[in-house]
Amino acid sequence: MSAPGARFRELTGAALPIVQAPMAGAAGVPLAVAAMRAGALASLPCAMLAPEQVREQAGQVRASGERPLNLNFFCHTLPEPPDEREWRALLAPYYAEEGVAPGEPAPLRRPFDAAMGAVVEALRPEVVSFHFGLPEPALLARVRASGARVFGNATTLEEAVWLAKRGCDAVIAQGAEAGGHSGWFLDGHRPVPLAELLRQMVAAAAVPVIAAGGIVDRASAAAAFAAGAAAVQVGTAFLATPESAISTAHRALLGTEAAGDAAFTNLFSGREARGISNRLMRELGPIRDEAPAFPYASNALAPLRAKGEREGRGDYSPLWAGAGAARVRTTSVEALVAELAAVLETTRGEG
Repeated sequence: MSAPGARFRELTGAALPIVQAPMAGAAGVPLAVAAMRAGALASLPCAMLAPEQVREQAGQVRASGERPLNLNFFCHTLPEPPDEREWRALLAPYYAEEGVAPGEPAPLRRPFDAAMGAVVEALRPEVVSFHFGLPEPALLARVRASGARVFGNATTLEEAVWLAKRGCDAVIAQGAEAGGHSGWFLDGHRPVPLAELLRQMVAAAAVPVIAAGGIVDRASAAAAFAAGAAAVQVGTAFLATPESAISTAHRALLGTEAAGDAAFTNLFSGREARGISNRLMRELGPIRDEAPAFPYASNALAPLRAKGEREGRGDYSPLWAGAGAARVRTTSVEALVAELAAVLETTRGEG
């Protein structure tokens, strides 16, 4: 049995087998810099950025040190803009109550394309990770040729095998406990608890497996390493640090009993994602057929979200959080990483 994380550290050059999750809208340069300085693999979420913004933000992170960086991208298929009349009609009473009207479309989550491929080639990050599958073979070949290690996100054993066969250097096992968008891309959404997913993937995968979902403290990290994880990817616990970019309303819920009331919902983007229940989810139900396909549902919600957040309310906001959100505590990135890393001294695993 080797020290947990040895394969991951050799693969990435990271000081610790801890990945700061790339959370679009919640993570950015300050969080990545702090995570990098603490020894974790820093991540920048790039799905909502233009190529020039990725270059700028990656440059800012790089200026803080030479430790490894992960750039994360989405690989969904972007459909044509949908007919939003039913969705806007459903939201009309809220527009009237809040005194707002639909405005310009919000920035969309866009899939990895040739322009982003050129950014990867120029920036040469140590790791490039993908959500919702992988880009087309020619684009993936360009990423690999840049020297980056490629990580893919899997929610089932079948997806993990699919990713490994296409050359991923590591697979992220995203359990049902994970906050934010479930990254399924084969055969629909079937959440699998992390413990079961790890058992399956560690036994069958020929590449390192990174555990994600509900890892918020020393105990949950220790369980993942003991199950054979090569590293842990942590999101929700990082949201409670000063460096995250979440709203005041979102931050106020973390570490409270209310944070345990969560569900998968398609209201905020058009695709299932796990978040803390709020007014919109309770009154409309977490899943609605009227919500436009991913990622367009956010357009009509933008003015409602902006009004609520200006007033300190999360009534119309995506309050993404994983299991264990009620247990997280406000702390520094450095202290959080140190707490998670402490388990490495007492745990032995396969990673």
